[in-house]
Amino acid sequence: MTIDSSETGRRLRCALFVDFDNVYIGLQRLDPRAAEAFASAPAHWLTALETGSDADGDFTRRFLVRACYLNPSVFSQFRPNFTRAGFSVVDCPSLTQQGKSSADINLVLDAVDALSAETRYDEFVILSADADFTPLALRCRAADRRVTIITAGPAASAYRAVADTVVTADELADLVKHPDAALEDAPASTGEVAPDTTTTGAERGRTATRTSTRATAPAQAPASPARKAVLRHVRSADKPLTGGVVAQVAQKADPSLLTSGWDGAGGFFPWLARAVPELGAASRPAPGFVWDPKRFSEADLTSATGVDLPPLQRQVVEVTDIPNLPTERYRVLLTALADDVRTTPFDRPETSRRVRDACQAAGAAVGRASVNTVISGVLYAGLDLAARPTAKKVAETWADNVIGLCRGARMELGPQDVAAIRMWVSGGLLTR
Repeated sequence: MTIDSSETGRRLRCALFVDFDNVYIGLQRLDPRAAEAFASAPAHWLTALETGSDADGDFTRRFLVRACYLNPSVFSQFRPNFTRAGFSVVDCPSLTQQGKSSADINLVLDAVDALSAETRYDEFVILSADADFTPLALRCRAADRRVTIITAGPAASAYRAVADTVVTADELADLVKHPDAALEDAPASTGEVAPDTTTTGAERGRTATRTSTRATAPAQAPASPARKAVLRHVRSADKPLTGGVVAQVAQKADPSLLTSGWDGAGGFFPWLARAVPELGAASRPAPGFVWDPKRFSEADLTSATGVDLPPLQRQVVEVTDIPNLPTERYRVLLTALADDVRTTPFDRPETSRRVRDACQAAGAAVGRASVNTVISGVLYAGLDLAARPTAKKVAETWADNVIGLCRGARMELGPQDVAAIRMWVSGGLLTR
């Protein structure tokens, strides 16, 4: 990989491709304010993306190519915003009776041209949750280019797997908001620390702290290759990771840890507590787990350890990354969500917290990450939670979303398979 060096560190030559329709519509379903911020102030989130870090340390990005592909018949009002931010805007009108635009093919053609350009781009950044771009990402990786995927909705696991870095829809929603707007959205103090959305650099993740009743973060440990690698790996994970996996990441970044007895700490977990105190960790249950406390808690360890599901359901969890919950816990979660939005106005962060608390009060080990996944899924599927849907409607929308994710992952499902999945993820609510 060709990287410019300077006094400030590494600089990547980057090509940025924005599938506007896909991102805007996805954010609209998830967080309308984030969608407007994305479309109205691209210079803000572009600046935030200009810094990042990986196992080799910090770097900056220089976006030599900034291309935005949008349907002018629907989104022409946003065109000047991207032009002012230095983007080359490619109009992609609808060419079919179904209304599908030509954005995909134009984006792919331009990206392939960039791969063979005289300028060698170190990184290709694709803003889209469309799994149709998986072959493009594979082509970029085969050419030894770094790939970053930024999604605005559920993305197929195969699509995410080909990327070096994935910025999730929730992270994108935080990233695009202006700091003042993000502060307005921050929940009142509830014993959980709100994400720091003023931190630049999507790949840094949000500055994490241990979940506690204090609103202050622990002092940050000195930088080291192992610390940076662990932070990057854990913050980009979509679930709590086993201690062994994270230990291997640390040892790969700093082989001396193994021969020095974890830098004198005597073991991995003591070293982790000293070197990376902002991460959550538990040595029990075996084999021990590490997680980002901004997105997970110890309640999510039930999903991490796995529930004894039948083979079909186990495969669904593996290919779609939906919560690994048994039928009865899905029933509690979906019912609690419907009950909450029926009695209290929907506010994503606060609703998520209340639903998690209601599930645990009912004796169901359901973590906030699981609640967030279900909320994101039903919103992305078009359900208006502010309209106070019934538990059956929430369950039906969530089940439809899961089936869609399975088909997007190219799972071959027969009628009996579909019925079994719907029965499971709906918590049995659709049979009543």
